[in-house]
Amino acid sequence: MTESTPAELRILHLSDTHLTGDGSLHYGIVDTQEHLERVLERASILDDLDLVAVSGDLSEDGSIESYENLKRLIEPFAARRGAAVAFTMGNHDDRENFEAVLGPRTGVEVVHGFRIIRLDTSVPGQGFGLVDDAQLEWLRTELAGPSGRGTVLILHHPPIGAESALLAALELRNPSALTDACSGSDVRVVLCGHYHCATTSNAAGIPIFVAPGVANASDPLAPVGTERATFASGFSLVTIPLAGSPRVNFITVPVARDGEEIFSLDRATVDTIIKGFGPK
Repeated sequence: MTESTPAELRILHLSDTHLTGDGSLHYGIVDTQEHLERVLERASILDDLDLVAVSGDLSEDGSIESYENLKRLIEPFAARRGAAVAFTMGNHDDRENFEAVLGPRTGVEVVHGFRIIRLDTSVPGQGFGLVDDAQLEWLRTELAGPSGRGTVLILHHPPIGAESALLAALELRNPSALTDACSGSDVRVVLCGHYHCATTSNAAGIPIFVAPGVANASDPLAPVGTERATFASGFSLVTIPLAGSPRVNFITVPVARDGEEIFSLDRATVDTIIKGFGPK
């Protein structure tokens, strides 16, 4: 093993930062920038990172200023560790402003021989996700040839089911099309967000790691048909060895008012949101 060939790929996986451009509070009470700063402070002990992946809902308001705030916090943190950065779109993000500050919404880079592919699952004006036909064809073309050490796929909406009625209505609409495109390829792991709840599963034999939300946490134990969120924050540390299965550690980061309820939505409210932002 040479000095330029690490024994594994180490990824700091963040998701759902929901930053604002004017410093306004999420739901009127959550300081999402403070949450992100706490997460980065907790993660600062990690000095051997190769990649910082931020898997969507970077912004709450879609403003240029929110993306500039994110870039100002994330890129120096990664640069001090010699790590690459991968930003992906979420349903709260604005395509034009994202690209103006952070660059193309989709793309492929190589980090220490690992291929990193970013997809955009957002549907403008909607909360659910979709990998459109053009992206699926591009993905198949990219995966047709193997990379040196495998592929990491990063997207916002997970290709696995959600726990709550609201998130289930806002799932990725064509998960099978995505996993079919990955089947038989060298995809080692899929990194996602959106659910604000640390989750692991697999699809087509590929590990799926869903990061906890930086902004808050959804409650998977909320009564059926309702939706509940609490003050919480965290990140994932993903390790991909040159051979063998990827590993993930979910790290919680205490925040002010940790564990307190942010909102609790009854069935009627959840149904109204689904009608507005779910599939028609």
